[in-house]
Amino acid sequence: QVQLVESGGGLVQAGGSLRLSCAASGRTFSSYAMGWFRQAPGKEREFVAAISWSGGSTYYADSVKGRFTISRDNAKNTVYLQMNSLKPEDTAVYYCAASVRGGWGFTEWLSYDYWGQGTQVTVSS
Repeated sequence: QVQLVESGGGLVQAGGSLRLSCAASGRTFSSYAMGWFRQAPGKEREFVAAISWSGGSTYYADSVKGRFTISRDNAKNTVYLQMNSLKPEDTAVYYCAASVRGGWGFTEWLSYDYWGQGTQVTVSS
């Protein structure tokens, strides 16, 4: 069983920055592929970013490429999402997710096995 707890959300003005954290339980965190998703009101959950077990490979949705950075610290069992140049359309609940089935870079939410409770990010114009 893997438990994920996100933190770091909040209210920020357009152009600002936030860093989300996701702390994971489990002694094999370094073997999990991790991802971030978001869901805005009335919209489907969408892929934001993914990172491989070692952190050496990353993948981003086109909408956040160049503005967001995913990273991980396996010694701290934590994955991060640094969000810069935020836009009002980035407003959503952000979720981290873990996949334990092998592979990485999944963009479909069904490919992930465990989810956090989400953290709200609101960007004002």
